[in-house]
Amino acid sequence: MIFYDGRYKDFDKTLLAMTILICLFGLLVVYSATQAKGLEFSESYLLKQMSWMLLGILLLFIVINISYQRFVDISYLLYALNVILLIFVLIIGKTKLGAQRWFSIGSFAFQPSEFIKINLILALSGYVGSRKETISKLSNLFIPFVLLSIPFLLVLMQPDLGTALILLPIFLSVLWIGGANRKHLMSMILVGLAALPLLWHILHGYQRQRLLVFLDPNIDPLGAGYTIIQSKIAIGSGGLLGKGWLSGTQNQLNFLPERHTDFIFSVVGEEWGFLGATALILMYFLIVKRAINIASLTTDMYGKLIAGGIAVMLSLQIIINIGMTIGLMPVVGIPLPLVSYGGSSLLATFIAIGLLLNVGMRRSTF
Repeated sequence: MIFYDGRYKDFDKTLLAMTILICLFGLLVVYSATQAKGLEFSESYLLKQMSWMLLGILLLFIVINISYQRFVDISYLLYALNVILLIFVLIIGKTKLGAQRWFSIGSFAFQPSEFIKINLILALSGYVGSRKETISKLSNLFIPFVLLSIPFLLVLMQPDLGTALILLPIFLSVLWIGGANRKHLMSMILVGLAALPLLWHILHGYQRQRLLVFLDPNIDPLGAGYTIIQSKIAIGSGGLLGKGWLSGTQNQLNFLPERHTDFIFSVVGEEWGFLGATALILMYFLIVKRAINIASLTTDMYGKLIAGGIAVMLSLQIIINIGMTIGLMPVVGIPLPLVSYGGSSLLATFIAIGLLLNVGMRRSTF
């Protein structure tokens, strides 16, 4: 491995600052969402999240000190290892809430599907970048389709519909940035839309119910629709300035399920109000904007594909998570990057930000 020479040219301090700031804010929200459980600090969600944050920062600085080209060189190996983990999690993984997505490591849980998003971006970038002159040919789309299909099916089997669906726009965006034929991409989209009825039939019962509840939460107000109803009550009750940290009634009185993970934005809206939620969204906007700027300013195709893929991945996770908490999107189990409790999501996001910084630092060296 070749390490960076230490000059950190074009290092994006704003991107790093926004990442750390959102994560620190996330610690406040995680504490508020979990302190009512009455756990000792040594066993608390806050301590675990702080530990993952420190490890994530360490990984970020490791990533930026290794040329992203080295990650491209071993992208197929990283992808293969991640696929193997996805297979093993279906065999020996921990089952929680009807899904088998985690490996248990002591008191921590590891979720391989969070990392397949990044490894798919790297693998696709390696393949498309090496064929930038011929990727417009239909025959050159077979390998990318295989790279997508394997993790898509494995993640869908867990089941994790949200993560599986995010892989699709990542796949399309990398191909689009790489110069794939637009007609071929549009044909793929149309075929995918035509296959939606088939997807409906292979979904689990609770997944179908979630989609139906998205259309009308009141069809099951005490079951599948309960969480989204409580989420909208929490966010709406926050008003302009919020009820104050540790003072949200839906949160503190335990009306809101999954409030420290998928529905943590509901806690933000209730306790920090419209202004606090808007400030968080603006910080996310700055991160995505910096990611897009890095992709557009990078002359090396590999770097452009990596940055573009990560920009799509982060923006989709943010939009889907916030959208489902306010009832604009179905509940599909997507965490809010850097804020939701969860080590795998946090580490994967820090690695993604590290890759963005990496590409930005080296965008004119290849």
